[in-house]
Amino acid sequence: MADKHPVPDTVWRNPIHFLAFGCGSGTVDKAPGTFGTLAAIPLYLLMQDLAVGDYFIMLMVTALAGIYICGKTSSDLGVHDHAGIVWDEFVGFWITMWMAPEGWSYIILGFILFRIFDIWKPWPILLADKHIHGGFGIMFDDILAGIMAFFALQGIVKLIG
Repeated sequence: MADKHPVPDTVWRNPIHFLAFGCGSGTVDKAPGTFGTLAAIPLYLLMQDLAVGDYFIMLMVTALAGIYICGKTSSDLGVHDHAGIVWDEFVGFWITMWMAPEGWSYIILGFILFRIFDIWKPWPILLADKHIHGGFGIMFDDILAGIMAFFALQGIVKLIG
């Protein structure tokens, strides 16, 4: 888990910091990762109708951009994985929702599954969180949580479908 540090004013002035802080959603005092994931939902709604391949390309672009965005912001602030950096939650949630059926029940289920894996950090997520640093490290544990939540969601879809 990230260290507790105050939200810097640069979040509102620096576009890279603004993105890293989830367009401001990571500036809340309590549970910024949860609020970041919630803020990813409206953007997901805009992207959910993309073709499977186009959605995958969007995931690759946002994940690669996130490595830079999160790494640069972390470096600028002098804090590894500031709690307010939630771009990784955005991407992790979007990974969870890849190929999900439409509907609020699946969005809510995907949200819950992603938050469980992101908070619980089962192996190998915890290993990545502890040993991989920089922008890649910030992104990678949430990418893994998103992948695990994706498989859990797809499994549930198959069971109830």
